Amino acid sequence: MVNNHHDTGYKELFSYPEFVQQLIEGFAPAEIAQLMDFSTLKSHSGHYITPLFEEKIEDVVWSVNINWQGVTQEVYLYILLEFQSSVDRTMPVRLMHYAACFYSELLKQKVITPGQGLPPVFPVVLYNGSERWSASLDLYDMIMPEPPGLLGVYQPRMRYYLVDEGRYTDEQLGLVQSPLSGVFSIEKASTNRQGLQQAVDRIVAIIQADPHKERIDKIITRWLKRHLQRLGAEVDLNQLNSLVEDKDMLAENLENWAQQERQEGEKLGIEKGEKLGIEKGEKLGIEKTARNLLKLGVLSDEQIAEATGLALDEVAKLRIEGKG
Repeated sequence: MVNNHHDTGYKELFSYPEFVQQLIEGFAPAEIAQLMDFSTLKSHSGHYITPLFEEKIEDVVWSVNINWQGVTQEVYLYILLEFQSSVDRTMPVRLMHYAACFYSELLKQKVITPGQGLPPVFPVVLYNGSERWSASLDLYDMIMPEPPGLLGVYQPRMRYYLVDEGRYTDEQLGLVQSPLSGVFSIEKASTNRQGLQQAVDRIVAIIQADPHKERIDKIITRWLKRHLQRLGAEVDLNQLNSLVEDKDMLAENLENWAQQERQEGEKLGIEKGEKLGIEKGEKLGIEKTARNLLKLGVLSDEQIAEATGLALDEVAKLRIEGKG
């Protein structure tokens, strides 16, 4: 499932089976990943209209065979890209709605029949917001107060597995040597220009060690160009055709971009400092006027405050200081 404006690059990543495999193997529970035969990954159309809200859904949906207790069965993987700045606490409700609509679509297209039963799903929410995810992971947890006794079994349940990029440290991502973990590193380092270059160097090394490096290089390069464009990077993206071959050019461009930002920051700091200096000078001049009026001893604090624009408590403080 895909949501929000800038997940196009991620949607493309997960249109390739190797990145779906990297997500499950690198970031999902090992017990689940070990059940899956990733050579059977098959992409499915996730384009449909939900009947309840007439909402257009564009899901990233894959199926994969698993072997459980000697029986092979098909499981559907839902990958929801959640790139909002804030946490959506209605996520369990959304997922229940989407899953129900997806099942309805399978029945409508006669992929399955009611008599065959419904295939299992594994919903994965990939979130990259700056705020740590705090929404319930199961719809049942949203039902409050907890239903008494046997009433609990009649409540709806919908649980999803969360991959919160921001929770992973650099050390943890470093233990997962996959192009996708390199992508996560770049996402995390986006506000740190030095860290961004280090993350780029890391993903280049991962790509170079990949047996399918030419294919992976093309995929990651397209994603990175979109990512840098979103960041407003002062980088000539037209010249970036291969992350591996053009890494030196990209490094130089990133350094120039960082230097330009430092210069702009210094200029802004100087301008703010000058403005602060003027404001401070004006304030000192006003306080000097107020002190002179206090020395005359003919005006009340209220009259001096009105004449100078100072707050009444500021005038009172100056009067006390003058007596000290």
